[in-house]
Amino acid sequence: MDDSIFSKVEKRTSVKKEDIISLAKTVTSQDLSSDESIRNLIKKVAKLANKEVSKEKEEKIINAIKKDKVPKSFDEL
Repeated sequence: MDDSIFSKVEKRTSVKKEDIISLAKTVTSQDLSSDESIRNLIKKVAKLANKEVSKEKEEKIINAIKKDKVPKSFDEL
């Protein structure tokens, strides 16, 4: 993947390339049909981005993932 994408993300979010890659590896190894797995993933991303996620927003994210309404690649994003 192009390093310029990681540079742009790091400038906007202060999240390092290594952290993004580590997170991506975690996502690919998790069962995203489980609410608890998705909640844990949301918490990891929120902590990495230093953002709060409300329970309401957490539920919306879980529903979107379970209904397959999340882009599967950067190209789809």
